[in-house]
Amino acid sequence: MVIRSKADIIALVEKWGFVPFFKNEIRGFSIEELCEPSLWFGENDGPWEWKGPVIRETGCAYGKFFRGKAVFISRDWICDFANCRRDGYDHDARYDDGLASYNDRQVCEVLEKHPSLLSKNLKELSGFGRNGKKGFDGIITRLQMQGYVTTTDFEYMKDKKGKVYGWGVARYATFEQQFGEFFTQNVYKCQPSESYDRIFDHICRLFPDVDEGVVRKILK
Repeated sequence: MVIRSKADIIALVEKWGFVPFFKNEIRGFSIEELCEPSLWFGENDGPWEWKGPVIRETGCAYGKFFRGKAVFISRDWICDFANCRRDGYDHDARYDDGLASYNDRQVCEVLEKHPSLLSKNLKELSGFGRNGKKGFDGIITRLQMQGYVTTTDFEYMKDKKGKVYGWGVARYATFEQQFGEFFTQNVYKCQPSESYDRIFDHICRLFPDVDEGVVRKILK
């Protein structure tokens, strides 16, 4: 398959369930590798600009989910992903058991009080703005890896003439806020190990020639 349009990415997300944005240890398991080269950093819109529309149109999760790298996860798989990564803990319980830092909990608490927040606003409200605390990027990556936070969209700056410029600013939400009752009623329905096995088996079926150890490394 060659990705030539936003529709191609949407179709791939629905087909595979998990679609990394960047190349990784599994050959061919990324938008970067499948994308028409002229679109990767071309003059016209390409995968970088389509991220937000794909999220909105599919209702998928998007974030730094595999080894700190960006991945689309279809709605069919978000509960299993969060369940195995959370290991049975909501974030409040994780903090109470000493498994999350105060700063991690603070960022999560701020986000839990809003439907969603732009990255820059979340940083400020959590005390990580200019002249504030350091380490926000590491915290937000960790919260995504642990299955608590997802990217809901990307918003772009506009100049005085209304022309879009620069990189999109990420808008974040908790999985609970973004996916509502569908998520809250299903995320803890089975053991975390069962969810992990389902994801592992699914990716192994997608790429049957890949060593199982490589799949486990990506899912770690």
